[in-house]
Order: sequence, then structure tokens, then C-alpha cells
Amino acid sequence: MAFIKALIPGFIAAWLMSTIIGSQGSRGGVMMIEHSYIDGHSFYWSWPVFLAITLLGWAIFAMMD
Repeated sequence: MAFIKALIPGFIAAWLMSTIIGSQGSRGGVMMIEHSYIDGHSFYWSWPVFLAITLLGWAIFAMMD
């Protein structure tokens, strides 16, 4: 259950950070921000940020149970 809870802050943080940094034209170095298109909608996304924040959230939520 802790992993499911960690997906929400991981998604939101990755999306917000990627949007802010990617909209300025930067790729974010290690964050590897990509400009993605799905069904005509474009957005910025970073898998490394998503995974890092999700794993950190998972650890925190697991310690709280």
C-alpha cells in the first residue's frame, strides 16, 4: 500500500519540475527531461525524477506504517 501512496507525489513532483525546467528550454542534465506527445497533447516528463521521488516516498510511507 505504501508504494501505491508514493506514486501520487512522485507523479505530481516529476510533472511539475519537468514542466518548469523543460518550458525554459533546458533538458535538466541528469534529470533527462523529455518533451513528449500523447494523442496530440504535449507535456514535459522525466523518468529519473519520477523514480527517485517515488522510491523516496515509498521508503517514507513504509516507515510510517
